[in-house]
Amino acid sequence: MLAARVSTAQRLARSFATVADSAGLKVAAVDRNQPTSAVTILVKAGSRFESKPGVANALKNFAFKSTAKRSALGTVRESELYGGVLSASLGREHLALTAEFLRGDEQFFVDVLSSFLTSAKYTRHEFEEYVTPLIESDAASLAADPATYALEVAHAVAFRSGLGASLFGPSHSSITAEDIKSYAKSAFTKGNIAVLGSGIDQSVLAQLVEKSLGSTPASAAASTSASSYFGGENRVEAHGGPQTVFIGFGATGAPSAELAALAAHISPQASIKWSQGISPIASSVPHGTSVQSVYLPYSDATLVGLLVQGATSADVKQAGKAAVEVLKKAAAGISAEELKKAVAKAKFSAASALESRDGLMSVLGSQVLAGAPSTLEASLAPFDKISASAFTKAAAALVKGKPTYVAVGDVTSLPYADELGL
Repeated sequence: MLAARVSTAQRLARSFATVADSAGLKVAAVDRNQPTSAVTILVKAGSRFESKPGVANALKNFAFKSTAKRSALGTVRESELYGGVLSASLGREHLALTAEFLRGDEQFFVDVLSSFLTSAKYTRHEFEEYVTPLIESDAASLAADPATYALEVAHAVAFRSGLGASLFGPSHSSITAEDIKSYAKSAFTKGNIAVLGSGIDQSVLAQLVEKSLGSTPASAAASTSASSYFGGENRVEAHGGPQTVFIGFGATGAPSAELAALAAHISPQASIKWSQGISPIASSVPHGTSVQSVYLPYSDATLVGLLVQGATSADVKQAGKAAVEVLKKAAAGISAEELKKAVAKAKFSAASALESRDGLMSVLGSQVLAGAPSTLEASLAPFDKISASAFTKAAAALVKGKPTYVAVGDVTSLPYADELGL
């Protein structure tokens, strides 16, 4: 069994990406000989860097519209002829443009992705006819999802500006096509870009990147002031969804394995389907109420907490009290067995993320842009160094800070932070 684990780790290590510099751009690829390939262009153009509220979301929704090489319709038609899939996603730190396709079609799809960075037209009619409805659709989906809404508000309460900037556009926006063009011009520079590949040879990808993005303007990477954690409480009236509260704490500085282990420790998710599990939270959660551990690491800050949802405010209050009690107990210290279990759970979560294409691109991209070692060992090694004292110190420092508490739903009956013991 041990030999099998070592063999698997060695195979993963050999197939993990190395980073190459191609015409001033960071390029990394993992090739496990799968029949499909994917290329992601990751740009430091997330909402924390935006020049105007909502402009990062608008840029994401402008992806794959008209460029100097193709119209928006032409991009759709040609991509479908190749059987590929194009997508764009936005995070607080990065904008990701991704193409997934059959192995061997990389030349066309790298050209499609790079064309948006180098020659997008940002026409007013496309903004009004295609992009604005997408921005409004994103806002509508946010309003209909209490969990996402609570996390958006939680970021604003916890960090205010920077990481507190919303991933969604404001309901009444003054953004124009020129605003988006200006933001793209400042973001699409060599210092802000990493190109990541899966199922593609690194040398092939590097050549294609040099050809298509080699003329991209050179500049220093985007930067903002260091994140500060504030905390606080906010209540949002909402109807038509489960009663929701977020209970969390924030920390500044680079993400730590100890906080990932804390999130794993407080998670009530069972290891066996349909079982309740042995988490102290799980036994206190009313039937029909869910408690989900939240661990959101960023380059210079982390948000850790629990998202509680239920049909009634009373059920949410009961589960919330149990969640706060577990958080406080963890800050006071946990047993050796509990620590071992938490570390293993956190390490498994990190390792399993690297097995999926989306997870690999997310982890690898952040490491490449930050200049950190992009190896399997570097990603998992911190978990082997967690000690009981380091865990307790990190948990105590986290819980000692001001909590971030958000209630979404019937605010006349949902509990306040102090009613849960915060």
